[in-house]
Amino acid sequence: MPQERFQFTGVGGHQLAAALDTPDGPIKAYALFAHCFTCGKDVLAAKRIAVALAAKGIATLRFDFTGLGSSEGEFANSTFSSNVADLVRAADHLRATHKAPTILIGHSLGGAAILAAAGQIPEAKAVATIAAPSDPVHVTHFFRDRIEDIRTQGEGEVSLAGRPFRIKREFLDDVAEQKLMAEVKQLHKALLIMHSPTDDTVGIDNATHIFSAARHPKSFVSLAGADHLLSGKQDAAYVADVIGAWAERYIDIAPQPAADTGTAPRNVVVQETRAGKFQQIVTAGPHRMLADEPIAVGGQDSGPGPYDFVLAGLGACTSMTMRMYADRKSLPLDRVTVTLTHSKIYAKDCEECETREGMLDQIDRVIRIEGELDADQRKRLMEIADKCPVHKTLTSEIRIVTRAAE
Repeated sequence: MPQERFQFTGVGGHQLAAALDTPDGPIKAYALFAHCFTCGKDVLAAKRIAVALAAKGIATLRFDFTGLGSSEGEFANSTFSSNVADLVRAADHLRATHKAPTILIGHSLGGAAILAAAGQIPEAKAVATIAAPSDPVHVTHFFRDRIEDIRTQGEGEVSLAGRPFRIKREFLDDVAEQKLMAEVKQLHKALLIMHSPTDDTVGIDNATHIFSAARHPKSFVSLAGADHLLSGKQDAAYVADVIGAWAERYIDIAPQPAADTGTAPRNVVVQETRAGKFQQIVTAGPHRMLADEPIAVGGQDSGPGPYDFVLAGLGACTSMTMRMYADRKSLPLDRVTVTLTHSKIYAKDCEECETREGMLDQIDRVIRIEGELDADQRKRLMEIADKCPVHKTLTSEIRIVTRAAE
């Protein structure tokens, strides 16, 4: 599935690394995913659920909380409240660059955070939790033998999932002050609670507390046989299947746009995301993609560069034109592969060029033709390649009219 990688600014001013998994086709809805306490956006469960939802037409944003994965900042300086605030920031970013999330999903402590954040994301209509604790203070059970030292010394190192993390007194105070069940009672959104009865990390009684506090519409699905981290691929796929089917009942699924059969040219809109120095969101009809520059020149390499798009347009047009000709002539063409590179050359080195001084742009195009074709057929297909409309555009006089928007 296509994926956009970018950064957005968290509540603490740090850049948080994010990934948006999108469908191959039209996007029906957007979802925001919150991972477990010390996990990251690329933990297997999060990745598998996001990819499975993308296959159902749901684009899912997941990101690393402060100090985790590729995000900036120190984990020790984060709290449950700051994570909740960053979830709201993530929703704000989606709203500004794509569309606000209508589905919220949280795994483990991320499930508690998503419940706390839901009231601050007005567009969200469906909330799903996976193995979520009913009280954020539950996470302190994993280092209860260090709590007194942390309170006395102000901070301390604990071992979580076999890795060392620093926890501060502020974190303990923050989770102790949370009133999550009060938030759940005032949720006013459809709620799906998913939990394994054999979860030995967050007990099934937590699901009972959340379900009892919530108002209808609410649903519970047992993840029988699954472990807390949904390490089984089939478990993550099942969770995504259930969420995708359940959410359709409560959200307005965006209708799939009708195929554009007209001959009028459609607009291509390019807009800064402000999530990086160069990153742009490119919209062409129902299609969205990122444009960026390589890291070496100050970009994030989160999408193709401007010249990459030019080469892609020429390559796609070349292949399509050759295919149309082969089909019309009933040629046994199996596949066309076009490889292109862009470079600058000295004009004096080009014997057939009219320009004799300075530098020229050169596009090298290598075409691989597969199929049981004879020499004449291959020769004709190579001639047809130069007749593609984009090739003609790039090699003819081009008039670009620029004006300021009203």
